[in-house]
Amino acid sequence: MRDALASVLPLAIAIAASPFPIVPVIILLLTERPRVTAGAFLLGWVAGILGVVLCFSALAAVLEQGTTPTWASWLRVVLGSVLVVLGLRGWARRGSDTTPPGWMQALDDAGPGTALRLGLLLSAANPKVLLLAAAAGLSVGAVPLEPVEVVVVALAFTAVASVSVATPVLLHLVAGRRVSGALAATRTWLLANNAAVLAVVMVVIGLGLVAKGAGEL
Repeated sequence: MRDALASVLPLAIAIAASPFPIVPVIILLLTERPRVTAGAFLLGWVAGILGVVLCFSALAAVLEQGTTPTWASWLRVVLGSVLVVLGLRGWARRGSDTTPPGWMQALDDAGPGTALRLGLLLSAANPKVLLLAAAAGLSVGAVPLEPVEVVVVALAFTAVASVSVATPVLLHLVAGRRVSGALAATRTWLLANNAAVLAVVMVVIGLGLVAKGAGEL
């Protein structure tokens, strides 16, 4: 189980290091009902990632049937290469448009239901997060683990992948409105530097995945 967790940890870190989901949760924490709406967003985010990992773990377990999972190594190489290309593309386009999307601007009036659905969409339906979570699920499913162990690894993966979204929520629960100024400043910085930060994260994680996958072949 430790080996399975170690193999998917870089993927979880890649999701956690992405600044994109942090912006909406900070916006929700600056609304009139911060804890309810941000908590609903966090719940949707966690449910989306966990669901994807478990689904693809089950799929891999059906496909594997005891053979050596060489496809898992190729998957890392391919996924890593895609991340590097996307990261370089994002770096080249950084600063071209810092205007937040319309759905993000509409979050000021979002309720718990909207926040929950948004958390699900940004995790389970976001292509970059979906690819990383799916790759983790396939990797976990390729290892001979008991069902309970698969769930434990999936929960640990989700916890690491969600730490950047959960941290602002926990800080607000502890300190309340006292962290509003810091959250607002963080939101402004992330909106201005989101593309550059995400590009660097994707390139670094992508190169790591390529190296790991190539070393296993």
